[in-house]
Amino acid sequence: MNKPSPAIIAQSAVRRLPRWALLIFCVAYILPGFLGRSPWKNEDIAAFGVMRELASVAANWLQPQLLGQTTGFDALVPYWLGAIAIKALPFLDPAAAVRIPFVMLLTLTLLATWYAVYYLARSPQAQPVAFAFGGEADPADYARAIADAGVLALIACLGLAQFSHETTPALAQLGFTALAFYAMASSPYRQATQLVGPALGLLVGMAGLALSGAPTLALLLGIGGALVESAHMRWGHSANGADTGSKQHSWHWVLLIAGITLGVALLSFGLDLWRWRIELPGGQGQSALSDWRSLGRLLLWFTWPALPLALWTLWRWRRQLASRHVALPLWFAGMAIASTLTTTASDRSLLLSLPPLATLAAFALPTLQRSVTSLIDWFTLLFFTTCAFAIWVIWIAMQTGVPRQPAANVAKLAPGFEPSFSLIAFVTAVAATVAWAWLVRWRTGAHRAAIWKSLVLPAGGTTLCWLLLMTLWLPLLDYARSLGPLSRQVASLVDKKSCVEIYGIESAQAAALQYHGQLELRPVSPQSNCPYLVVDVNAQARLSSVVNLPDWAFKATVRKPTDKTENMLIFKRVSPYMPATLPRLP
Repeated sequence: MNKPSPAIIAQSAVRRLPRWALLIFCVAYILPGFLGRSPWKNEDIAAFGVMRELASVAANWLQPQLLGQTTGFDALVPYWLGAIAIKALPFLDPAAAVRIPFVMLLTLTLLATWYAVYYLARSPQAQPVAFAFGGEADPADYARAIADAGVLALIACLGLAQFSHETTPALAQLGFTALAFYAMASSPYRQATQLVGPALGLLVGMAGLALSGAPTLALLLGIGGALVESAHMRWGHSANGADTGSKQHSWHWVLLIAGITLGVALLSFGLDLWRWRIELPGGQGQSALSDWRSLGRLLLWFTWPALPLALWTLWRWRRQLASRHVALPLWFAGMAIASTLTTTASDRSLLLSLPPLATLAAFALPTLQRSVTSLIDWFTLLFFTTCAFAIWVIWIAMQTGVPRQPAANVAKLAPGFEPSFSLIAFVTAVAATVAWAWLVRWRTGAHRAAIWKSLVLPAGGTTLCWLLLMTLWLPLLDYARSLGPLSRQVASLVDKKSCVEIYGIESAQAAALQYHGQLELRPVSPQSNCPYLVVDVNAQARLSSVVNLPDWAFKATVRKPTDKTENMLIFKRVSPYMPATLPRLP
């Protein structure tokens, strides 16, 4: 028996978002953050260092490492993609070359999300109520409008901006998750002879997710997808009077999902990818309460505005929770959020929940009242206009010294930073600001209602602020978040023609010294005979256990300008008969 749909939508409300407008949204969101910046700490530069090592030496491609150190992700495919890009594009700077496959992964995420939402919106249970005298939304037009809204909701998510523009396994996991999501969403609308596309997408998505450091999540998503399809086959087909051929097609798809899931599990086992990473929020009493509060704040701001709309969808569509358009994104989002609560990399795990949450958020729009959409518009308008104004004011203060207080704050937080002016960045920022003003004027004007209009300002505001940060503030952010200034200071104090031993240096720091400082690094060992030694200040107390201190003379302490805790000590090899002492910590 079909349950009544909460969506009441007329044909006039499902007009398409112009393709050129959606394309501009995506391009303006994707490119800033990939162009013109240095690799940032910590995961971004650490992953880049592993890719450079894979591309430059005869490394073991099944065990990507940097100077014998593993990074935070036990991944393969992301490092392979970056290393292949470096080898294939030797005329580009390595930092620019590795970003090309990750630009494609972010593009894949947006594209796969659009098609996943489109096919889920074609589900019979997702259709709006049919009017007595006609005029309800056409199924294809309705699905396109919902898909447009889904992409806008994804772009609007605050947590997507930074992590989706880093060359890390987290972005690869996001892209492959979205691809698997699309494959499972689109399968019922393909004939048995047309299942090659979804089957290939599912295989690449599941295998890529497992090889990007998340084999357990891939296994759980495969199991959930098979269960959702089985439930749809059992109840959805019977409710809509499906024929025997359609049921047989669904059985084939369930078996295919199960087979690919089993194959990915065996592949992960064969490559020894399984790791125990479960770590529940610890502590007792106030400590445990603080951990849960931090997770709650992360969940709220990271997924804004998709999460509140997704919760509204679950309430309004509560009678259709077993339907594919609710159950499938709910399972994907639930597994990603569960991973967030049980792993240390909570923010990067939460990244994978954004495409399914954006999908659920899109299905909230046909059920919202006009007063709620107006509230969303005004809140978004005030919030992002204020943020954009603040970005411009601080940039003007950096360039001119006026207003004095913002200029003084920048000088205090980033000592030694010298602002620079880029005409291209300035023109781009002005164009984006003018486009935002036009968008606000258009949204507040008298136009025909469209269900995606409520997410135009959130997506536009997020894109505006991200673009302003990646143009006007990029030199400042590079100075603050990059390890370049620290690495270049170290390089200026040693002979670049000689090797440098390191001790206590993390992967991110080692990669920065190699890339920014152009230094040849070697882990400290009795066999090494390098004339210089670089030690992280936090490892100073353990230094005497690995080196003979009389062989080394302290030369300098190098401090990161924007982080007083990230200091490095430089030693120079001397005669064993010349005594040397460790510096006192400030």
